[in-house]
Amino acid sequence: MSETSDREALEYHAKPKPGKVEVISSKECSTEHSLSLAYSPGVAAPCKEIAKDPSKVYEYTTKGNLVAVITNGTAVLGLGNIGPLAGKPVMEGKGVLFKQFAGINVFDIELNANSIDEFCTAVKAMEPTFGGINLEDIAAPECFVIEERLKKEMNIPVFHDDQHGTAIICGAALLNALLVTKRKPETVRVVFNGAGAAAISCAKIFKALGVRQENLMMCDSQGVVYRGRTKGMNKYKEEFLVDTEARTLLDALQGADVFIGLSVANVMTKEMLLAMNKSPIVFAMANPDPEIDPAFAKSIRPDVIIATGRSDFPNQVNNVLGFPSIFRGALDTRSTSINEEMKMAAVFALAELAREDVPDSVSAAYANRIFHFGPEYLIPKPFDNRVLLKVAPAVAKAAMATGVAQKPIEDLTAYTHSLEMLQSKTRGFVRTVMNRVKTAAAAKQSNLPRIYLPEGRSTKVLKAINSIIDEGVCKPVLMGDIEQVRAKIKELELDRLKDVEIVHPRKDERYAAYAQAFFDMRKRKGVMKAEAERLTVDHNYFAAMAVHRGDADAMVTGATMNYSDCVRPILEIIGSGRSKIASGLNLVLVKDKMLLFADTTMNIEPTAEQLSSIAIHASKVAKYFGLTPKIAMLSYTNFYGRMPSPKKMQEAARLVKQRHPDLIVDGEMQADTAVNPEIVERIFPFCEIEDGANILIFPTMEAGNIAYKLVQQLGGGEVLGPFLMGVKKPANVLQRTCTVDDIINTMVITALEAQAYKE
Repeated sequence: MSETSDREALEYHAKPKPGKVEVISSKECSTEHSLSLAYSPGVAAPCKEIAKDPSKVYEYTTKGNLVAVITNGTAVLGLGNIGPLAGKPVMEGKGVLFKQFAGINVFDIELNANSIDEFCTAVKAMEPTFGGINLEDIAAPECFVIEERLKKEMNIPVFHDDQHGTAIICGAALLNALLVTKRKPETVRVVFNGAGAAAISCAKIFKALGVRQENLMMCDSQGVVYRGRTKGMNKYKEEFLVDTEARTLLDALQGADVFIGLSVANVMTKEMLLAMNKSPIVFAMANPDPEIDPAFAKSIRPDVIIATGRSDFPNQVNNVLGFPSIFRGALDTRSTSINEEMKMAAVFALAELAREDVPDSVSAAYANRIFHFGPEYLIPKPFDNRVLLKVAPAVAKAAMATGVAQKPIEDLTAYTHSLEMLQSKTRGFVRTVMNRVKTAAAAKQSNLPRIYLPEGRSTKVLKAINSIIDEGVCKPVLMGDIEQVRAKIKELELDRLKDVEIVHPRKDERYAAYAQAFFDMRKRKGVMKAEAERLTVDHNYFAAMAVHRGDADAMVTGATMNYSDCVRPILEIIGSGRSKIASGLNLVLVKDKMLLFADTTMNIEPTAEQLSSIAIHASKVAKYFGLTPKIAMLSYTNFYGRMPSPKKMQEAARLVKQRHPDLIVDGEMQADTAVNPEIVERIFPFCEIEDGANILIFPTMEAGNIAYKLVQQLGGGEVLGPFLMGVKKPANVLQRTCTVDDIINTMVITALEAQAYKE
């Protein structure tokens, strides 16, 4: 790293407070009562239950989701034996990755223990605390002995990531590199440079994948590991002894197909690379500098397929693709070990994932680069959220099949959905809605909702449809010039869209009838016949007319256009309901709650009458999602409505109560009072909302819009929408800043709306 990068890294670790991890309570403990539950006397109850049945520890403590990352600092990254204290930043970093990528809690433990016996005794004594042990940065060959002993003596998973993590990712990359170069494992010659923990584990995985023992050659700092050599040998290297005349790395690479570097920088020379077979596969994984620079390698051999351990080159062999998801599957099945079958399941899951279409969210995490399976994309990217969803269930399935799972998972599909919820409240919520739509369609044997999408040539829209089409929640209908849309689909390589329906308004047989119908609707509002014909060509007007006349169940638009331009045809053609007011609603998921914010997009200064209608619309949405509506009319005061705005909110609450006496509604009140039951209990015991509002009605559109965006950016809330309420049939308008995921989410909820309308 440069001096600037070093300074930046040091500042990152030091400020605003030292280190990268902290312990946060998962339970509220701010009152005398909650303290009595968290500690004495309440804590005695789970203690007694666990004493009677030790398995109850998984129900009442964090053991089942807690991993120890343990080192003695004898082989830290590329830094060598720097000791346990200096290795602590790495172990903290590992804890961050466990939490970030799999929701697993970690205690990092640095042991001042250099002997095998001392190390094993210390780790074994900690078994009651943890659900699994991740060994890290321990020198070879001691690491082999330590892992073997602990696996035999402990009844929880023990996993040395330096060995197996690298091997699993390498195994997946090898499978795909062989596929790209049309080779088979049984026929390739593989040469390793490096004979430490990672290299030996990689070699074992390669053998399990079909690479023949006689085609596998290993080199260390003293040259080829050949039969008869005694210097620098140990029993772990002996498994890979070969009969050969080769003595140097250059000798070994003559005619080789694959080079695996787990050694030191720049050890691979031009001559060595040229000595390899056609389309050589080179995994140069020394960190921070690889065994050969990828650009240099490409200049010598343009046909080379190369992977490194670095994120600034293609095909990064990154252990984070493995250990979080592997432990997730092992912990969730309460496995007693992580066996070879579980590791191989992870290999195949990663290899198969890399061959799938890469979602836009992954491209967005990498400066909008486009990834396709091939020489420069052999393995998934670390920030691909699908890794957990593919690998953890595969590992869990293998654990159950091999008998090491103490808590089998009955429904792996439901388990995968639970992992989505673990990753993101929004993804979990949307998955629940998807299941609800599909279940309802199957139960009633009804057709899936037809949703028109006016922006048929939008890259974002096409990618969203490509992702959603397999989910079976709707039938998307694209709009645009058919040849141009087909060309765009081909350009983006969106194979799932080859049979999608495309509507071109001007060429559609319904055009004349739609234009006449629009003229009839608007002729007394200043629209001439020629203007009606011109506007009906507009995709938004045509889509709105299709929804109005029942040729479509819903429409979703706005990904590339102004919100107001998209809303206008919806209001003119589909129209608002009996309340004669349409409004914007955002669903906000925060702290395991769903809140409804309105109005966020439509009415700049709504009246009390309009606010009451907006609140009633929102209450229907809340009920549809299984919530008991609790409506708070927000203002800058609490129950002191003397100024115009608070008085307006008081009146809105009165009107809601008058029209629907069964609804829980109160106001005006400040936002903190609305969502914090403690304030109500302490200061405003007369308030009708006792345990926190779930519908927040704002006095102005400006306030609502500002509020949900602040919660999203500063409060950790996840936001869906906006959605249109108060229109006669389902129609939703996206924001131009939307992502592919936003479009998918909106389409799923629009499909649910369409079903609700039919009901």
